[in-house]
Amino acid sequence: METPSFTFRLERVRTIRERAEDRARENLSNELRVRAEGEAMLEQATDAAIAARDHSRATVQSQRLSSSDFLSAQAFIERTERLRIDASIELARREAEVAVRREVLAAAARDRQAIDKLKERQKAEHDAEWARKSQNTLDELALAVHRRGGALAA
Repeated sequence: METPSFTFRLERVRTIRERAEDRARENLSNELRVRAEGEAMLEQATDAAIAARDHSRATVQSQRLSSSDFLSAQAFIERTERLRIDASIELARREAEVAVRREVLAAAARDRQAIDKLKERQKAEHDAEWARKSQNTLDELALAVHRRGGALAA
């Protein structure tokens, strides 16, 4: 007796969930790249703020400054510090977006795994059912052979 092939009726749903997981993985990858850019921006802004403070400090210590020069230097320091703070806030926003993308990917993976488990379970049930039917057929054949052999001996 030939075992019929197993057909999973929800294969389209499984394929859709698999694609959703792939899209979620791509989105996470893109967000990780964007976050890395944000980290680079923060590093540049931090370096610029440190350089501005160091330059201002060196200028004040080595020269006599007019009040307008001092105010200009102070404004430059404040601008670079504001840019550093903005870059830090942007990085935090990007990290939050990465966390969201990770959660979306985890949910998509769970959905796909659930349908994969369902497919495996249904395939196992299918195989067990056909194994049982095959065994019943073999048992009937063995019984028929045994009866014929017993009838001939009597």
